[in-house]
Amino acid sequence: MDAVQNLEAQCVLQTYRRNPVTLVRGEGVRLFDANGREYLDLLSGIGVASLGHGHPGLAAAIADQARTLLHTSNLFFHPLQGQLAERLVAMSGFDRAFFCNSGAEAIEACLKFARRYWYTLGETRSEIIAFEESFHGRTMGALSVTSDEHYRAPFEPLLGPVRWLPTDDPAAVAAAITRNTAAVIIEPIQGEGGIRPISPALAAAINDACAKTGTLVIADEVQCGLGRTGHAFYAPVIGLRPDLMALGKALGAGVPVGATLINNKVAAKISYGDHGTTYGGNLLACRAALCFLDELNGGLLEHVARTGRHFEQRLRAIAAAQPLVKEVRGIGLMWGLDLTIDAAPVVPAALARNLIVNRTADTVVRLLPPLVITEADIDEALNRLEAALRDVAAKGGPGA
Repeated sequence: MDAVQNLEAQCVLQTYRRNPVTLVRGEGVRLFDANGREYLDLLSGIGVASLGHGHPGLAAAIADQARTLLHTSNLFFHPLQGQLAERLVAMSGFDRAFFCNSGAEAIEACLKFARRYWYTLGETRSEIIAFEESFHGRTMGALSVTSDEHYRAPFEPLLGPVRWLPTDDPAAVAAAITRNTAAVIIEPIQGEGGIRPISPALAAAINDACAKTGTLVIADEVQCGLGRTGHAFYAPVIGLRPDLMALGKALGAGVPVGATLINNKVAAKISYGDHGTTYGGNLLACRAALCFLDELNGGLLEHVARTGRHFEQRLRAIAAAQPLVKEVRGIGLMWGLDLTIDAAPVVPAALARNLIVNRTADTVVRLLPPLVITEADIDEALNRLEAALRDVAAKGGPGA
């Protein structure tokens, strides 16, 4: 154990089971540990380092803003929050934005705004419809609509009432949404649940039922939004029509920032003081997000679509050759390899070959590389992943 890890073992609350690697520097899609060892990064800080590591434009923007003004609170105006909101609503078709510090906080805002909407209308709707395999965050509200009992049980009772439905049964959705339902919350592609895209049929069922009952629709695009799929947002791709959308992760390219996008129907029911945040929408976060959007709309979105097709081709070739791989799911630069075994051994096997991936939903190897990854980087990284899978198979991993 190195000095950093030893110090954390003594002083940091032990809520993370970290990999025994101390990372100190990054460049593009590569990370370097304290011993100078280089890794290819197919995780990007769980989808956060959207522009890779050490991006010169982002670094310059952050440094310039730090020299100018970092924070004013939301008691005053500053020049950047309106600019960022204007860019996001123009991209998304929503009408307004609320800024916070993370995707989980953006989900909290969605839930609060949905409750406020019905309160303003004088209706007592409170039920939330969520979905099996969902993950929306660790704060109390976000956790309340996360399906996995492992996350929920130690902290109950949580926000309710909440009902979970399967994602493969549009008829069940149509039957469950009633005039008692305040909102439906769904990830257009479930991330922690194992990279599971939602079908257009389910989206259509949600749209129809919510149109009939007036129920609000919340899209959680914290992981799949902002270019990750090769599309600015994934809800329109499947035909989902949300009233609110939660964003985070990629938006700040490493600087903490989240956003809730809201249509005018909901925004008209929100009053001064209904919600707030000390840090949300500060100058540093907005400057980083504007830098990211400049890159995204300056050719990066097309780059993701192109490299994503190459990524898929390589993954499907691996699946065809490797019996451990049961299914390949995803789009753009958001992929999951669902294995026939627990995926846990793949993470250290990949690290041993200087590759960073992670495991989710027990059997899934999740791949969320920086959006700037090149086809050459993909080939090199997936060669290492294929070798790691062979290593696990050769060792007879659990169930192999």
